[in-house]
Amino acid sequence: MKSSNFKLQTSNFFAHESSYIDDQVSIGENTKIWHFSHILSGTKIGKNCSFGQNCVVGPKVNIGSGVKVQNNVSIYEGIEVEDDVFLGPSMVFTNVVNPRAFIERKEEFKKTLLKKGCSIGANATIVCGVTIGEYALIGSGAVVNRNVKPFALMVGVPAKQIGWVGISGNTLKFKDNIAKDEFAVYRLENDKLEVVKK
Repeated sequence: MKSSNFKLQTSNFFAHESSYIDDQVSIGENTKIWHFSHILSGTKIGKNCSFGQNCVVGPKVNIGSGVKVQNNVSIYEGIEVEDDVFLGPSMVFTNVVNPRAFIERKEEFKKTLLKKGCSIGANATIVCGVTIGEYALIGSGAVVNRNVKPFALMVGVPAKQIGWVGISGNTLKFKDNIAKDEFAVYRLENDKLEVVKK
């Protein structure tokens, strides 16, 4: 772990010696940061998170607790990740809608919010400015360019909803608009899924 003027607010985490952690970073206990990753200044990471190889986080990014980030993921300024989110290998975030190499648009970063428990599949792309709802599941290779409902199952380019998933991540099968998995009972009404019993 390499850093100059190392000023972490906690030290009960693991960082591989090849990783870089900048000043003014907060990392929760039992979090693991693996090979060749870089955590930039102003970033806050919760407890029990895991960052695979070659990840870049920040600057000024907030990550909840229990988040799993697989290899080759960059989480830029403007992105917020709530608790228990899964980010698959090589999935991509953007932070500007119309980037140009010769125009600086840092003032135009659009906020992207990943709500609790959602999962993003490998090689998916999340276009900036969207919210991914709680426990939604984005299929591998999908391109998300609009807000995603809680529990929605999204696939394709551009991503379209093809069903619903439970807290378990398994596809829900409905009978009289009611479905269940090992975590909860769900009701589908007016194209909105709600938890009726846990």
